Amino acid sequence: MTEIKTRFAPSPTGYLHIGSLRTALYAYLFAKKEKGAMILRIEDTDRERFVEGALENLIKTLDWCDIHYDEGPILKGDDIEQKGDVGPYIQSERSKLYTKHAEELIEKGHAYHCFCTKDRLDDLRQKQESAKQATMYDRHCCGLSREEAERRIEAGEKYVVRQKIPYEHLKFKDLIRGNVQFDGKTIDDQVLVKSDGFPTYHLANVVDDHLMGITHVIRGEEWLPSTPKHIFLYKAFGWETPEFAHIPLLLNKDRSKLSKRQGDVAVEDYTKNGYLREAIINFVAFLGWHPGAGEENEILSMEELEEKFTLDRVHKSGAIFDIEKLDWYNWQWQKRLHNEEINKIA
Repeated sequence: MTEIKTRFAPSPTGYLHIGSLRTALYAYLFAKKEKGAMILRIEDTDRERFVEGALENLIKTLDWCDIHYDEGPILKGDDIEQKGDVGPYIQSERSKLYTKHAEELIEKGHAYHCFCTKDRLDDLRQKQESAKQATMYDRHCCGLSREEAERRIEAGEKYVVRQKIPYEHLKFKDLIRGNVQFDGKTIDDQVLVKSDGFPTYHLANVVDDHLMGITHVIRGEEWLPSTPKHIFLYKAFGWETPEFAHIPLLLNKDRSKLSKRQGDVAVEDYTKNGYLREAIINFVAFLGWHPGAGEENEILSMEELEEKFTLDRVHKSGAIFDIEKLDWYNWQWQKRLHNEEINKIA
């Protein structure tokens, strides 16, 4: 039987967002419940957004939260080391792998070189918007021969590599949302390799998930529209597709998307304000999940969450982030830990 393997794959662009902590927690709890493994993978291919020191902070925050992954970057003193057999676990160190797989897609006819300039793409977008059409690439470069593409590359023209989306209907089952379907004709030919040679999230994500043996992809619902692109890539490579589970968005009380504009969103904001680790984890676990009917106790330790967590109890609708509820959890945990200390003394 194949070992269950999940991953948490953040970008090192700052402090750990409370929503990202929930993704990491669900991936961790599911792997623990299924007696599997969890990987930490760092997706740092967007070099413009890279923040120095963010990786170290991420590792420390996950450790503070008692989310102890099985493979990935770890801190040894002030140095970053990597543990596991399918690394490196930092995408910027895997660039040759992505180049190789992009070339394979081009050879198979599932991707192509695109030489369109920013001006042409901007003009295309404006025309489509004026005509009230969906804004998507028009496959202007899709018909170029391999010889013509190579000639233009040798001449020094800038290019990207685009995925050639099949014009077919796609249906898949999401472990949280049930049956989902897309029409390939409505999906844009995604850029897989940027003009700087770095892969986009879409190519690197699929290649790494396959090579690292990921069986279950647990991520935010904002990635649901990208999933057909990823499934088409799995099919193009001839690889088995993992299971997908898209967890609901975190919302403010007014049902707007949780963001920095409305207040604190980083885990560190709450740790600095004195919230207990147990309270934060307990609160985050219940943001879109509940152990089920008849389960009235909401005060659960990490060990209890590991025992009770299942993906089929994750809600489809957005989860409301209520700071008053976090305050309540913090008070409950203060009492519980205080009582445990008294019992130890007794």
